[in-house]
Amino acid sequence: MALLAKTKGFIKPEKKEVDQKPKNVANVISNKTPPNPAGDIAKERARTDWDPKEMHEFLEGNEKKSNEVLRLYQSIERDPVLQTKAEYFDITQKEERELVALRINQMTKFIETEPYKKFRRRLQLMTVIDPSLGIRMLVNLGLFLNCIKGNGTQKQYDYWAKSKESGVVKQMYGCFGMTELGHGSNVAGCETTATFDEETDSFLIDTPHIGATKWWIGGAAHSATHTVCYARLIVKDIDYGVKTFIVPLRDSQHNLLPGIAIGDIGAKMGRQGVDNGWIQFTEVRIPRFFMLQRWCKVNKHGNVTLPPLEQLSYISLLEGRVGMATDSYRIGARFTTIALRYAVGRRQFAKPGKKEESQLIDYMLHQRRLLPYLALTYAAAVGTYRLEKEHDLLLENLDKALATNDKLLLKNTINSTKSMFVDSASLKSTLTWDAADLIDQCRQACGGHGYSSYNSFGKSFNDWVVQCTWEGDNNVLAMSAGKTIIKNVQQILNNKKLKDHTMEFLNDASTLSKAKKAVIRIKEHVDDPERVLKAIAGLISKFAVDLIPISHQTWDAIGAQRVILSKLRCHYYLLESFNDKLEQDVKAKSPTRPHLENVMRLYYVTNILGPFIGEFLRFGVISPKVASYITQQYPQELCQKVRPYVIGLTDSFQQPDNFINSLIGKYNGDIYNNYLGEVKSINNPATHKAPYSEEFEQNLKRVALDEREHFSKTAEVAKKLSQ
Repeated sequence: MALLAKTKGFIKPEKKEVDQKPKNVANVISNKTPPNPAGDIAKERARTDWDPKEMHEFLEGNEKKSNEVLRLYQSIERDPVLQTKAEYFDITQKEERELVALRINQMTKFIETEPYKKFRRRLQLMTVIDPSLGIRMLVNLGLFLNCIKGNGTQKQYDYWAKSKESGVVKQMYGCFGMTELGHGSNVAGCETTATFDEETDSFLIDTPHIGATKWWIGGAAHSATHTVCYARLIVKDIDYGVKTFIVPLRDSQHNLLPGIAIGDIGAKMGRQGVDNGWIQFTEVRIPRFFMLQRWCKVNKHGNVTLPPLEQLSYISLLEGRVGMATDSYRIGARFTTIALRYAVGRRQFAKPGKKEESQLIDYMLHQRRLLPYLALTYAAAVGTYRLEKEHDLLLENLDKALATNDKLLLKNTINSTKSMFVDSASLKSTLTWDAADLIDQCRQACGGHGYSSYNSFGKSFNDWVVQCTWEGDNNVLAMSAGKTIIKNVQQILNNKKLKDHTMEFLNDASTLSKAKKAVIRIKEHVDDPERVLKAIAGLISKFAVDLIPISHQTWDAIGAQRVILSKLRCHYYLLESFNDKLEQDVKAKSPTRPHLENVMRLYYVTNILGPFIGEFLRFGVISPKVASYITQQYPQELCQKVRPYVIGLTDSFQQPDNFINSLIGKYNGDIYNNYLGEVKSINNPATHKAPYSEEFEQNLKRVALDEREHFSKTAEVAKKLSQ
């Protein structure tokens, strides 16, 4: 990690003299004064009047987690296999898959030697810098094993995870056979069949037609030995809907088993290191006890017991959604750091009367483009930490309730599950969308240099955007969350309050929806986060009430409005989390306090009040006379307050150079020497002839057109032939 010193027994960016030359950059002979981006960045870093480690603890949730994250960064940076290298941006698909395989091998050594929670954090961090590695491991450790844990009995989980050692990626490797060629988001519509054969006490797994081909299955093409297969349970000609089954794919020599057909689905936008495959089953027989039977049970006589709540069958999907929301924070931190360091170090165009060109960050448009994303990333850090804690508590309570047969705890946990489905859906969809926009806008803000692969934007964007469509297409998830919000508001209007629910703020929906007076009426109201939260709650309430009559006729007609409600719910959750943590954990005299307050205001003004101003005005929640202040004047004032501290605010993410993995985004700020030096190292200038040079040279040396045409079209020939 660049320029580290010990503090609180841990690591912190070391203050350095403003004019100090970066020690790791060689002297370059120049006949004129070269640009000095390192000096600009060092000068701005010196403005940081807080301890970045203290700010990092706020972002990560607490000191313990902060320390763990920083030690893991250090561990990854030092590891010869896991560390990043700029030359990896040039590798082929085959080479990327080989690299991922090496990294999986390296990661499995950690899973056997460190606590599982620490390993999961390590894997979460690695997923940001190598998404192909992340998904290949998480398919087995997350989707496959979580599906068994969520849908199987304890004995089934112990067998597959422990006895067969899938939990340490040994003996077997599982994949997640849910998506089909003809069905993705509509899991209940999957058409693979699992027909019970009472005579042999087994199931026949079958792909009845091309649309039922399992598709996009990570790890299936070459790696997986088993799949957890989502298939329709058919017992005595009755279709009980989609349930889950363990189906072996390959034998101990890693050869395909009879009845299994598998292939690679081919090139993708990103994540080329993942061997996504297709699977077809032809009357593949599995024992009855290979069906996961925690909720739905089938005995040997073909008697079926259905679960108390069908949603419990899909609880295994929640961890992935929670993880993707958290990934959005870390990817946001990575790319706002690159773009803002570049914006401080890069100078372009001189203002009237000035000889020196201006820093990009001093242009108001540049501030308005980037600083709202920085503020959003801060809010996402706090909100996703809360989401992680609530998800962990939910699983803990569910396991406890089932183990002790505590029916009251189970009932309360099911209520919490309903909250988690909405919260994880709204945060996953909104934040992965926002992160995709963030990467692209940060790339554009870096101009032509943002287009270079060595600065990470291109590969990371292509790797990232799949987050918007898998484990729940964002629009489908958002519509589902919006639908639940409308139903909750209707329930409250019928005098049935929400209890033990994260959306209890809607219990005042009856009053909020009838309010005639705007919640935000004057400029001073915009500075009060509690009032802003009330305004969001008021908008959600009024919006939902407006949609209830239409919902009784058709949900499809209000799909777009349901997506808006989901986004508003996400932002309420983030702002509530940010404000609560600020009030509870940050002392009034803390040096971080004024900066966090400014960042929080910038977040809600530019990410909530501004983008949704049309809805706020339409429903009378914000007064029209305050609208222009919210959308024009105040964002610029807030940007100017935050602007002097952007280096300190991004340093507080504490992401090391090896994690950021961008030549223009390094901590030392010596943008041009870092960039040109590494480019020359990877692409040796001495190799000035390409493999295709001979063909190109022949083209340049081609003979004149007249000669190539045998001099048959010359004036002399024309004279002869025209006689």
